Amino acid sequence: MLSRQTLNRIIIIGFMVLVGFALAKAIYHNSIMGIIMALTSLGAGIYFLYLMVKAKEQMEAEEAAR
Repeated sequence: MLSRQTLNRIIIIGFMVLVGFALAKAIYHNSIMGIIMALTSLGAGIYFLYLMVKAKEQMEAEEAAR
């Protein structure tokens, strides 16, 4: 059975691969709308990772304070 951390990493890497593929296809087809949507998805993914790290740090700080 995969650990929770391994599963989370697989999901995140899979999402980033799909976004990269979408961006590559949009560039190949010269689709401005596709490029904008792929970059928006990439930004959302990066922001999600940022929020995840901040939440983990906050949870660890709360546990250390107890």
